Amino acid sequence: MTRWLATAVLEPVHYDCIIAVKLKILDGKCKMTALDKVVMVLLYEATRLQPTLLLDADIHDVIDQASQHLQDNKDEAVSEAIRIAVYETRLLAETMISRPVMKRFKRTLREQGLFEAVASGVAGEWPHEHRLMGT
Repeated sequence: MTRWLATAVLEPVHYDCIIAVKLKILDGKCKMTALDKVVMVLLYEATRLQPTLLLDADIHDVIDQASQHLQDNKDEAVSEAIRIAVYETRLLAETMISRPVMKRFKRTLREQGLFEAVASGVAGEWPHEHRLMGT
């Protein structure tokens, strides 16, 4: 991931897109493959401190709270409050980022080889802190 990030051309709106995908993963609404989801979680973790164009930095608080809840409660259902907070935050992010922007972003990641570059280094089981809220 570090090597790919060193050569990647990412703009503030791309960091917004990364956040939105992380929210979709937490909310169980992401349609990417399991491996692509792992890659996107790693990308989020590696870039979360980068400046965004549209989304406020406090959006990370919702993500952190949900991720911590999932990690602390591995065998329990996600609390309704956490589920609603992630859902509402995801909807807000998706409303602020147009579909064409998100589609271009995903195409850019594929064209720049992110999934292929990272996939070879990702092994093991899906980490519990990144499990889907719907599961």
